[in-house]
Amino acid sequence: MTAAKRSVDLDFEDNTLVPLLYGEHDTHLTRIEHLLGVTLASRGNRITVSGSNEATKRAELVLSALWDRLERGQSVGPPEIDAAIRFSADQANENQDASAMSRRMNAPSAGIRTKRKAIQPRTPTQADYIDALGASELVFGLGPAGTGKTYLAVAQAVAFLASGQVDRIILTRPAVEAGERLGFLPGDLKEKIDPYLRPLYDALYDMLPAEQVVRHLETGVIEVAPLAFMRGRTLANSAIILDEAQNTTQTQMKMFLTRMGENGRMVITGDPSQVDLPRGVTSGLLEAVQVLRNIPQVRFVRFSDQDVVRHPMVTRVVQAYDAYERGLQGELALKR
Repeated sequence: MTAAKRSVDLDFEDNTLVPLLYGEHDTHLTRIEHLLGVTLASRGNRITVSGSNEATKRAELVLSALWDRLERGQSVGPPEIDAAIRFSADQANENQDASAMSRRMNAPSAGIRTKRKAIQPRTPTQADYIDALGASELVFGLGPAGTGKTYLAVAQAVAFLASGQVDRIILTRPAVEAGERLGFLPGDLKEKIDPYLRPLYDALYDMLPAEQVVRHLETGVIEVAPLAFMRGRTLANSAIILDEAQNTTQTQMKMFLTRMGENGRMVITGDPSQVDLPRGVTSGLLEAVQVLRNIPQVRFVRFSDQDVVRHPMVTRVVQAYDAYERGLQGELALKR
């Protein structure tokens, strides 16, 4: 049965912004056509959208949200187009209008502002995550690589520091096993461990001027340390982020969760499908999700492959691995 077709005309009044919406040589319109399967015919300030009912509705939402960005003085490029398309799927399913989608995607209150940039959500799940980071003392960000779990958590921690809501930031993740493997690496303990913490440093330098990062690291306002260094501490007035939490043991996770002090904020990120612990060792992250799931004040935000905001190939890789692993599980079930 052929899907119902429809056509709609959209008019945009500001002549100075129309070229920014269309893109150089209409590249933005071409991208929307390709990703949504619609036809966009532009003539002056008018765009005629043609396609299936659902695709046309989504294209309307996308173009309206992008236009709203331009009217707010925000940029529009391929990442913003891709973000609008992700939001359009969510909004179309909920039958919300363009203004509701635009507020969720573009409003200053929907994002995080740091000294170097203003960060807006690129997917509906990221919008939920940003809301949780701002409102809750303990947040779990769960899902595959490339979804912004750690990046957004660091951004929110930097924003808290700038506003005076916390006095310091502590970033941690489990390193390799202490022992032979770490011992084989060259250098002192810091030099051995730093490569495992590099993604956290990278996020910091993206949020703050380099000289400020260095100064905060020297004074202890920002601390980047392996999880083992957290034992025995009580961390008050701090934003604390545990990254790669799927590779914590049960004991390590309980230890970490009990480090929170007065006026503390804690974010735990990890991918439950990528546990690298030895066979037979239960992930502390998986256990914590079960133990804490009924505590109302704890927020769990679950990302999927649809939230991957890196190169589109990353989404395809994640989907391929998920399909492969489901196939393996099916084969094992049949053998039983």
